[in-house]
Amino acid sequence: MLALVVIFVAGYLGYAWAFWNSQTRLLDLIVPGVFFLGACFVWLTARLSLQTAVALMRISLLEQENIADPLTGVFNRRYLDRRLSEEVARARRHGLPLSILLIDIDLFKRINDGHGHQVGDQVLVSFAELVNRMLREPDILARYGGEEFMVIAPQTPHQGAVVLAERLRKRLESNSFSLGTLEIRLTCSIGVASMGGELDCAEKLVNAADENLYRAKREGRNRVNADEPSSTG
Repeated sequence: MLALVVIFVAGYLGYAWAFWNSQTRLLDLIVPGVFFLGACFVWLTARLSLQTAVALMRISLLEQENIADPLTGVFNRRYLDRRLSEEVARARRHGLPLSILLIDIDLFKRINDGHGHQVGDQVLVSFAELVNRMLREPDILARYGGEEFMVIAPQTPHQGAVVLAERLRKRLESNSFSLGTLEIRLTCSIGVASMGGELDCAEKLVNAADENLYRAKREGRNRVNADEPSSTG
């Protein structure tokens, strides 16, 4: 648009210079007038477009801040709760499978106590990036709280969710996070829950995943616990 403004202004000035002495009638001003008004129109359009682009960028940033965890960059708890309710409603409406994974980093407090909270924050960021890379495009990763993360796996039956959880657990167990001079290894415990039977709403689904996570940690950590949903309810 800036180039168009320059072209219109140059055309106007060029025409005015070339035919200045020969313009004796009002009609002779039509062509330079068109050049001049065209330049004004393009300039105004460019200015309004720029203001619109800036406004949209600000809105996008505000929306991102509203749904993203400020540390890890994955979705936050507010977005998680809203999205899980939407996915549960869709699964019930269309009879689709739906599973969630509640993931907790084992003994994370030792990292904070032994290396400081800055290192702990870097571990959380690296952990979130690792998990995010292993998920499918429809899957949703969010920070549930502290060192706990949740994966919403739409259209994923119970057994598929268990396979995904085991793959995540094994990948983390074999991974080493390089943070400056530190090499940190982690394990995680995962509770899996899937819709079906009595698990027919978001609250019950989360409670079941939380219970399975607690059982996995109580039984020794670094494991997946995934009791299948009851067929009655």
